[in-house]
Amino acid sequence: MIRVGITGGMGSGKSTVAKVFETLGIPVFYADTRAKILMDENAELKEKIQENFGKDTYVYGKLDRKHLSSIIFNDSKKLALLNSFVHPATIKDADDWMKQQKTHYALKEAALIFESGSQEYLDYVIGVYSPITVRIQRVIKRENITAEEVKLRMDKQIDEEIKMRLCDFVITNDEQQLLIPQVLKIHEKLLMVNCK
Repeated sequence: MIRVGITGGMGSGKSTVAKVFETLGIPVFYADTRAKILMDENAELKEKIQENFGKDTYVYGKLDRKHLSSIIFNDSKKLALLNSFVHPATIKDADDWMKQQKTHYALKEAALIFESGSQEYLDYVIGVYSPITVRIQRVIKRENITAEEVKLRMDKQIDEEIKMRLCDFVITNDEQQLLIPQVLKIHEKLLMVNCK
C-alpha cells in the first residue's frame, strides 16, 4: 500500500481536501486529532508532559490545552520540547494505523509533515496551497482570533512556498480553482503507481 501525506499551512484547507479523498473511499489519518487523543490517553506521553510542564497541565486526567498553550507558544524551546514527545508518538500511531489499511493508498493529514520528519515514512506528499491572505481570513473566521495571532502561529511553520516545493503534488485551494478535479487527477495517478 502507498503511504501518502497531505499537508499545508494553517487555513490552507488540507482537511477539506482530505475529506474529498475520503469520499473516494480513501482512509485518512488526521494527525492533529490523533495527537490530541494521544496526549490524553497515552500514559508515557502524559508522564513526559507532566514531568516537563508541570502536574497542572492535566485536570482530572485530561490535558489543559489552554494552560499548555500559554507555556509553549511564547517559548520556542518549550514548543520544540513538547514536539519532541508528541511527534514520535503520533508518527508511530500513524504507522500502526497505516499497516491496518487495505486500500490502494491511504492518507496522513498533518500540518507538520516536514517539520516533524514524518515524510521519511511516506511515499508521496500532497501539498495544499492557498494564498496567505486567504489563509489568514479562514483562520480568523474558524478560530475567532486576530490576524496578528494567526501570523504569530504561521511564523512557527516552514514557509509555504518552501513547503510546496518539497511536495510531490500540489493542490491549489484559492477559492478560484475547483478542488475536485485536482483531487481526481492525483487520485488517478496514485492508483496507477500502485498498479505497477
